[in-house]
Amino acid sequence: MTKIGFIGLGIMGGPMAANLVKAGFDVTGYNRSRAKVDRLVEAGGRGADSVADAVRDADVVVTMLPDSPDVEAVVLGEDGVVAHAKPGTLLIDCSTIRPDVSRAIAERMRALDAPVSGGEQGAIEGSLSIMVGGGAEDFAAARPVLDAMGSTVVHVGEAGAGQTVKAANQLIVAGTIELVAESLVFLEAHGVDTEAAIKVLSGGLAGNRVLDRKAAAMVRREFTPGFRVELHHKDLGIVQAAAREAGVAIPLGAAVAQLMAALNAQGHGGLDHGALLKLVAQLSGREEV
Repeated sequence: MTKIGFIGLGIMGGPMAANLVKAGFDVTGYNRSRAKVDRLVEAGGRGADSVADAVRDADVVVTMLPDSPDVEAVVLGEDGVVAHAKPGTLLIDCSTIRPDVSRAIAERMRALDAPVSGGEQGAIEGSLSIMVGGGAEDFAAARPVLDAMGSTVVHVGEAGAGQTVKAANQLIVAGTIELVAESLVFLEAHGVDTEAAIKVLSGGLAGNRVLDRKAAAMVRREFTPGFRVELHHKDLGIVQAAAREAGVAIPLGAAVAQLMAALNAQGHGGLDHGALLKLVAQLSGREEV
């Protein structure tokens, strides 16, 4: 049985680790807050009190952390994965971070950058889309682990390529959420039955997963996070930096990044990114933020 050390048991990481347990892997999890470790234990996994305890006997280490500095500290830090994992241990980093950080980690140990898309529901269902950068042999070795967490698993290139594709994903998602938000406020202003409108829009060329998964909650102003504003704000910073580095213009992306930044600055970083609707409504004079 493959032993997996899983670090980061939050909104996404918790259900991802639980799905690995369901698939028959021996999973030991670590998280800074003990309650989330206990939840994994209840699901059949093991709990660890430190990164070192989680990775010491692991064949594979999976990380699901908020940002580049977190991954650098956990993987490369004095008490991190590199310091305590067995030689040859394979790291699968499912966090969304800067591509250059992924490349730097790949120079220190066997590693795949494997960011995910699909939100909390996709993590629970095991239906995530996983874009993987790294060596082909390491990808083949990691495939059973990745398949337990996602339904669309694609090797997109060498180290850092997974993070680059994820940056494009976050650009598309942010732009789509913004347009859905604008459309819903537009429909509300005209007194249209938004439930009926969402149904018919979803069946045509305007159909998309944001409409399917988020629009109803956005209309109800329910923004319990599946993916937090503050994290999408961080991701759009990665997109803008990478676009600047490549000399690529992203005018609509830059505009959405500013709107996400404004929503975050107003204190709504902990809400679901569908809360962009709140900002559109405020700009339209229809409600307070």
